[in-house]
Amino acid sequence: QVQLVESGGGLVQAGGSLRLSCTASGGTSNNYVMGWFRQAPGQEREFVAAITSGGVTFYADFVKGRFTISRNNAKNEGYLQLNSLKPEDTAVYFCAARVRSYDYTRQSTFINWGQGTQLTVSS
Repeated sequence: QVQLVESGGGLVQAGGSLRLSCTASGGTSNNYVMGWFRQAPGQEREFVAAITSGGVTFYADFVKGRFTISRNNAKNEGYLQLNSLKPEDTAVYFCAARVRSYDYTRQSTFINWGQGTQLTVSS
């Protein structure tokens, strides 16, 4: 099992930037996929981005170049850089790791989850 803890959420104005972090612990190696999902109030949790241990990245269409996923394998950390934020980006952002299949856009693909960090974007 891998334990995940997100940090970096908060309140930011529209157009601003923020970086979310995900610290992983408990795994025997860092050779796993990490992903970010988000869930807005009253909505389903949705895929944002994923990154393999080798640095290959995948993004949801709505990201459109505004977000960047990265990781530091030496520190067992993953990151999500959020730029040009919009009020509709307001959500709880979840970090996820280890996958049971290759469809990284599905929640069910990921085995381990963090508790989430709240991001609120004000207009």
